[in-house]
Amino acid sequence: MTEIEALPLDELPDGSMRLIPANGATVGLYRCGGQLYAIEDRCSHDDGPLCEGEWDQGACEVECPRHGSRFDLRTGAPLSLPAYLPVDTYPVRVREDGMIVIQVDG
Repeated sequence: MTEIEALPLDELPDGSMRLIPANGATVGLYRCGGQLYAIEDRCSHDDGPLCEGEWDQGACEVECPRHGSRFDLRTGAPLSLPAYLPVDTYPVRVREDGMIVIQVDG
């Protein structure tokens, strides 16, 4: 696992999202209900950019902007068709200095 320094926690208020470059890919970093979630920025239906879609803070779900598939930010599980395969999620932690760190493969 590789650790990617994303940004300081105080720069990601609750209800916000940032796209983070990570080893040649992009990860969507969300702060939803006070919790941090990192999810692959790729819809499993057609490999399109997932995290550019609308997201529901209350349900912690993101909707693919291309075909409307919804995914759970906590698990990466698809919640609606046409997607039926999950997307990757990544462990997130906050270091003592307040920096958000994402653990990605590679």
